[in-house]
Amino acid sequence: MVVRRRRKIRKYRGTRTCGYGITGQNRGKGLKGGYGKSGRHKHLWTWVMKYQPDYFGKKGFKPPLSLREKVKPINLGQLDQIVRKLTKSGELKIIDGKITINVLRLGYNKVLGGGKLTKPIIIESPSFSKKAEEKIAQIGGKAIKL
Repeated sequence: MVVRRRRKIRKYRGTRTCGYGITGQNRGKGLKGGYGKSGRHKHLWTWVMKYQPDYFGKKGFKPPLSLREKVKPINLGQLDQIVRKLTKSGELKIIDGKITINVLRLGYNKVLGGGKLTKPIIIESPSFSKKAEEKIAQIGGKAIKL
């Protein structure tokens, strides 16, 4: 291979584009068609169809927010603290020597097994976790599903 005597750029001096066609084709970000994902629904549409055909449109189904079931859980430890406060104020029902509490009236719809129970309590709720049911039964309470 023979070494060039002169650099190729010397030939292109004064030609504005130096052999790269349209002005700005070689340097900078001149011809990329925008920044990021811009232009994908306009001038870069053919690129989208070729490389990312599933880019636009919705997939699947999600029920409206109003129809989704909202779970509002409460832990046994928190429930125990609430029971203590309510017993001091005298707002709880006592059946067969055990305190009865309805979780729905407190604004919750599920009982979880976090924390400790100090007294046997009868808890009424739409749903319980397995751990919560075990802890309630261990201490001598009852878990009643509504």
